Amino acid sequence: MHGLHLTADLRGCPPQAALFTDPEALRQRCLHEVRCCGLRPVGELFHRFAGGGGVTGVVLLAESHLAVHTWPELAAVTLDVYVCNFGADNSARAEALLAALEAAFSPVDVQRQRLQRGGA
Repeated sequence: MHGLHLTADLRGCPPQAALFTDPEALRQRCLHEVRCCGLRPVGELFHRFAGGGGVTGVVLLAESHLAVHTWPELAAVTLDVYVCNFGADNSARAEALLAALEAAFSPVDVQRQRLQRGGA
């Protein structure tokens, strides 16, 4: 049950980027970054909200999950990366995934949180 849970709130992102409103573009980028960081996707779901809304996406990982929520009307994104460290320490992979996705959205401001889960 030991793991690392990372979140980031991104503000001031260029909302015209396809990642904000195109679920397939966001899906492809997320899966690419997950694999590049050495994590293993086992499923995913991406949904665009009607009326010019953003996209919510989830990638289920063998190690746990990635969740992304975009708000083009606010030029904002939230990222959530959780990895279990059962059998191997995946913390560096989680950090790399979060950093890669933050960079993809080019935010002006980032607020991060880090939570060690399953402590003694």
